[in-house]
Amino acid sequence: MVKLDKIVHRISLPDGVNASVEGNNLTISKDGNSVSREFRHPRLDISIEEGSVEVFCDLPRRSERALAGTWNAHITNMVKGVDTGFEYRLQAVYSHFPMTIKVQANKLTVNNLFGEKVPRVAKLPWTPSDVEVRVENKTDIIVKGSDREKVGQTAANIERCCVVKKRDRRVFQDGIYIVSKGV
Repeated sequence: MVKLDKIVHRISLPDGVNASVEGNNLTISKDGNSVSREFRHPRLDISIEEGSVEVFCDLPRRSERALAGTWNAHITNMVKGVDTGFEYRLQAVYSHFPMTIKVQANKLTVNNLFGEKVPRVAKLPWTPSDVEVRVENKTDIIVKGSDREKVGQTAANIERCCVVKKRDRRVFQDGIYIVSKGV
């Protein structure tokens, strides 16, 4: 395998997006909206140069080369999230028993799934300023935010609260499902 003398990933920042590095923490911000994350490794460095964020490694090994690519993907997601944001769309599907969905402060409640008397609850662990969850048309759920991991985990929590157990999934298809992921 060919030895590389260095690895450099440059992530350009769109207009209005600012980046700052303090120790091991990288913060990307735009118009009061910011995402921060810790990047720590003894051989990898992050720096800001001429409107771009740079991930650098000198004489990388295989694992460091892989980690540099991972950091590149994380920083790209941070920049995209602050600039345009992420949006997941979920849809509630039911055949006989109409379910009702309510969003409260830190939880989403699903009533009458399969006619169950006890409501199902999905935890929403982040504040509405980090991840916004809203219900439209009684069956469409929209999850928005600037941090891709928080938005994705919130959508997964909502989808997971309606898992059907001890039933054939091909027949009993009621639940809440992720329909689209994207911007």
